[in-house]
Amino acid sequence: MAAPTASFGPSTLGQTTAWCLVSSGPSRYVLGMQELFRGHSKTREFLAHSAKVHSVAWSCDGRRLASGPSTRLPASSAGEENNHGGHGDSVEQLCWHPSNPDLFVTASGDKTIRIWDVRTTKCIATVNTKGENITICWNPDGQTIAMGNKDDVVTFIDAKTHRSKAEEQFKFEVNKISWNNDNNMFFLTNGNGCINIFSYPELKPVQPINTHPSNCICINADALASLWDVDELVCVHCFSRLDCFGREDHFIDIAEVETGDKLWEVQCESPTFTVAWHPKRPLLAFACDDKDGKYDSSREAGTVKLFGLPNDS
Repeated sequence: MAAPTASFGPSTLGQTTAWCLVSSGPSRYVLGMQELFRGHSKTREFLAHSAKVHSVAWSCDGRRLASGPSTRLPASSAGEENNHGGHGDSVEQLCWHPSNPDLFVTASGDKTIRIWDVRTTKCIATVNTKGENITICWNPDGQTIAMGNKDDVVTFIDAKTHRSKAEEQFKFEVNKISWNNDNNMFFLTNGNGCINIFSYPELKPVQPINTHPSNCICINADALASLWDVDELVCVHCFSRLDCFGREDHFIDIAEVETGDKLWEVQCESPTFTVAWHPKRPLLAFACDDKDGKYDSSREAGTVKLFGLPNDS
């Protein structure tokens, strides 16, 4: 969503380097987005589940939004809600196919991953795994699915045959996994505050990067979010306010990527669990630790929220 507004000098491989940015004020992009959000700052809530939502994600064409709850029933929506039942435990994370807007995959604590087709609302494949799954992603060409479990084992599944292609056991806490867009490197964040980078498909270590002084997850416990150039393996910006992401405070901080200039602040009534930008429009889906205070202040509400709607809608 962001346009480049600043350039950074070269740096030593894998190191964080601070650079001085000279700016005469907010860029035209920043001013334009601030003006847009002034007229599109409405948030709408959708009661999607009976328990808290762990994951939200948009299909590649932006026509559907899927959510994964701490119950057994993921849901997808294209104007109306469709529930997809089958898991025997909580849905920890979901991920859409990178190019097919009808397929998504879910990771569950029931020791399975499931591939779903939203056209039928049915599970088209179930893959039994060795542990309770907590993270999952699809590679850029859609041929491979990677999943990580609570035992810090990452398994690579052939998306067509649904069989394991490779498996790696790590001696540290594995939190988040992802490929680069060129599909030749695989990344994972760990409990030691590092990003580990491997060549793909060889899975040979390329470069460990010390990114944070504490546990490195999607939102880091040291109150920093870091933006990295994966070609040069350098940190190009640190967002000390946790800009662009949800946080444990009761708001979401939206920032311009290159400069960190604040664009908007989305107020929330509780800490944010998950956020996802629409792939084509400035619409932000998110879920919080909401409670159903109307009847039971301890009961989880299971709502999905959408920010960026016109104020007069």
